[in-house]
Amino acid sequence: MRIVDQRGVKRMLGHPSGRSIFQVVGESKRKEEYLCFPQHYCACYSFFYDIVNRGEQLCCKHQLAARLASSLGTCIDVKMSDHDLALMLSHL
Repeated sequence: MRIVDQRGVKRMLGHPSGRSIFQVVGESKRKEEYLCFPQHYCACYSFFYDIVNRGEQLCCKHQLAARLASSLGTCIDVKMSDHDLALMLSHL
């Protein structure tokens, strides 16, 4: 998968809790970044349209990239305070 090959998956790690969320780069020319919980949620349009509304797919490509990068150990870990992680999540 191109997103994983181009190291487009970051795991945002909160300290000291160890909570995390993934930030995945999109493949469009704008290179938007989407916050993503690999099993439950992605902030991309496709997640809401194809998965939530239409039920046509199990997950979007950003969720798949996050799962794959995590399994392969190729995601970039970014450490931050729990407070900063909470602020990031509040913008969803």
